Amino acid sequence: AGRAAAANRRGRRPGCHGGMEAESRVPGPPLSGSPAGGAGGAAAAPRPSPPGAARAPPPQPPEELAFDDDEEDLEVFSKDTSLTEANSFSPLIPTSPSSMINQYKFEDEPELKDLFITVDDPESHITAIETFITYRVVTKTSRGEFDSSEYEVRRRYQDFVWLKSRLEEAHPTLIIPPLPEKFIMKGMVERFSDEFIETRRKALHKFLNRIAEHPTLTFNEDFKIFLTAQAWELSSHKKQGPGLFSRMGQTVRAVASSVIGGGVKDRPDMFTDINDYMETFNQKINLIDKISQRIYKEERGYYCEMKEYGPIHTLWCASEEDLVDSLKGVASCIDKCCKATENRMAGLSENLLPALHEYVLYGEILTGVLKRRDQIQADLDSKVDALSNKKTEKDLLTEEIGNLEDKVECANNALKADWDRWKQNMQHDMKTAFLNVAENNIHYYEQCLATWESFLTSQTVDLHLGEDSEDKP
Repeated sequence: AGRAAAANRRGRRPGCHGGMEAESRVPGPPLSGSPAGGAGGAAAAPRPSPPGAARAPPPQPPEELAFDDDEEDLEVFSKDTSLTEANSFSPLIPTSPSSMINQYKFEDEPELKDLFITVDDPESHITAIETFITYRVVTKTSRGEFDSSEYEVRRRYQDFVWLKSRLEEAHPTLIIPPLPEKFIMKGMVERFSDEFIETRRKALHKFLNRIAEHPTLTFNEDFKIFLTAQAWELSSHKKQGPGLFSRMGQTVRAVASSVIGGGVKDRPDMFTDINDYMETFNQKINLIDKISQRIYKEERGYYCEMKEYGPIHTLWCASEEDLVDSLKGVASCIDKCCKATENRMAGLSENLLPALHEYVLYGEILTGVLKRRDQIQADLDSKVDALSNKKTEKDLLTEEIGNLEDKVECANNALKADWDRWKQNMQHDMKTAFLNVAENNIHYYEQCLATWESFLTSQTVDLHLGEDSEDKP
């Protein structure tokens, strides 16, 4: 009963992918007078007229709201219409930032959320064979399908990889959140350094919470086992998974899909549009990610040089008695600007860079999802061709074709709903990340400007006082 209630809260209904079909929580067309289209609540019911009052004319159907062809949310990438052109699979979302914030707050109300996950407390383990890090995963829930309301387990990176592979196997046409890469780029940070471990911890935390917020993935049985099973129980469950030959077969099919995908017959226009969109999106997001990494690297170099620049003025004071106050003031200003630069770097590394890189990985995931959808349709096309050629028994092929048609329909519906949901989340995440960068930059320059203006004002006052004293007899 608890599971059914939780499912109803999430908007689940029986269907594809293990008894569930991905249901997007994308708001429908806005009601008349409600710009948020859902965040503002339902339209007020009409009040009955008092007795004897003249009856008002019947209400006219609400006018259809016209949406601009250029979506503001993607203007940060390019003016290229291949990214900004509204189409049949674009979610109907408000363009006002305040409306979008209200919408997301509405969806994330505490009473609607029944699963809270935290990844913290990284711990090093050194054995004779390997060195690895485990993370504490704390889960708090009010769902009826859980035996307890709180769980605490420790997981290593390989366990997260296993969970992601199981989700892809169970839901091949849903968009599974990305994991941070196992290896890092040479020269960026050292493996097992505090910086690397903290960056990975945050990414793993986001990975699990993305799954928990997904209307279908959150009810996956392997996800529940990952959150609740002790280490030995999880190891036992892993051994019950597909064997080596099964995994090899999946790999072969994945390779085949990459070859066959381009020649799928009668692919729906929607998925061709998604594929074209993702090609352009991947180019833009990869370029922005590289530029942002370069900006951060240059900012770090500037910061390191500035730290050496300030103390030079302090040492200079020893040889310039008449400039002691001025030199100390310059050193103080440089020190304050250095701290402001450090705060701005922290904003880049904690907000912008992770958000951009996550969607670089999302681009690879979506490419794989589209190939798997094409592979399902390719299987159907091959059976239809075999039936037309009458190479085998007709009745058997007809039954297989019916099953494959259902499978294709389920895959299409799941991907369509998940695409709308993913695109809305992407637009919100990108807008938030760039707004944070803009606000941090404004604060940084205002702080540095105020620091130097204060110093110049003090020097001007001292200069006037010195001139006045010289004029006196």
